[in-house]
Amino acid sequence: MIKAWLHVIGIGEDGFEGLGAAALEDVRHAEVLVGGARHLEKVPAELSVERVSWGKNFAATAARLEDYRGKRVVVLASGDPLDYGAGSLLIRHFGADAVSVVPAPGSISLACARMGWSRPDVQVVTVHGRALENLNRYLTPGGRLVVLARDGDTPKEIAGLLCARGFGPSALTVLEHLGGGDEARLDGVAETWSHRRARDLNVVAIECRAGPSGEYFSRVPGLPDAAFESDGQLTKREVRAVAMALLGPLPGETMWDVGAGSGSLAIEWMRQGQSQGQSLSAVAVECDPTRCDMIRANAVRLGTPRLKIELGRAPFVLDELNGAPDAVFVGGGVSHDGVLAACWSRLRPGGRLVASAVTLAGEAALTTFQNAHGGELVRLGVERATPVGPDGPLAFQPKRTVALYKGVKS
Repeated sequence: MIKAWLHVIGIGEDGFEGLGAAALEDVRHAEVLVGGARHLEKVPAELSVERVSWGKNFAATAARLEDYRGKRVVVLASGDPLDYGAGSLLIRHFGADAVSVVPAPGSISLACARMGWSRPDVQVVTVHGRALENLNRYLTPGGRLVVLARDGDTPKEIAGLLCARGFGPSALTVLEHLGGGDEARLDGVAETWSHRRARDLNVVAIECRAGPSGEYFSRVPGLPDAAFESDGQLTKREVRAVAMALLGPLPGETMWDVGAGSGSLAIEWMRQGQSQGQSLSAVAVECDPTRCDMIRANAVRLGTPRLKIELGRAPFVLDELNGAPDAVFVGGGVSHDGVLAACWSRLRPGGRLVASAVTLAGEAALTTFQNAHGGELVRLGVERATPVGPDGPLAFQPKRTVALYKGVKS
């Protein structure tokens, strides 16, 4: 077992005096002290130790830390270093055996304490270095969100987003410098938010309340077709729900949506992930630039702005994608030469390929592929009640049947 040489200490706004006995011991015996300028300033100047400022480029800083291997290196980080903090990055880079962590109460637990909210009942979302529209995925009546802000403008921007989504009645609380001597709080409602610019170090607590025009969707697969902007190239709701069940997203996985159309499968895939840790990623592959624009708009509106969009025609464009996906959905072009084979070859072992077809040529391609690689085929038929004639009674009308293939690569 490797003896830990990197000691990551969580430090709060109460500074050096707020550290516990174990943390104080680590800091006082450090040979090298690493941290942001704000953290290093909290350590008394009379403590004689080499100080290294934590740079913005993690790779460069990590390489520099390698030079200190063998010395007692202490890294100061905000609150709980394993909750959106430097601790997770260092463990990923150096390994868990090389890193010890002493956490302090972080901004998330402190925010919940100030609000009187149970931590497991709160959805945490970060917009620090990420798009504000990530919030869209979590807006539901009665939902409680703790948002890690980017800067002092974030609360006003959040209020604007909530109003635009019909959540203007939502209660907002801005908590500044949590745990410090100058901690402050601003309370208000999104639609009447008129407070001063917040201080840059802040957390925003939101109690979501929908107005009459509030727009929100379940995270269960099978969003209404109307949730997506589309030119008709859209995997319909019932088929999408079954396809998502066949794809079976697992924490941390990546999916390619090939022939993405409106991007509905990729977006539904990403909506299954959490904002913390084990999020899901996806790449939407589409050859039509106009549809790529629609995919981008749909992703922002439905809270998955990190969806990657690749313009190009399969199978050729797949050569430009890095890595081996955990799952691939082929929603268009299954009968085109080489598409299914290229997707299958790129899958990691154990990865899932799901493909749909609505034409005889597409079904033939899926049947041929199943004969070669195994897997399962199912044909779905959906009937919807629609009026018969301009003013006629409702009657079930069958929609075009869809064939779905699923194969697992050995």
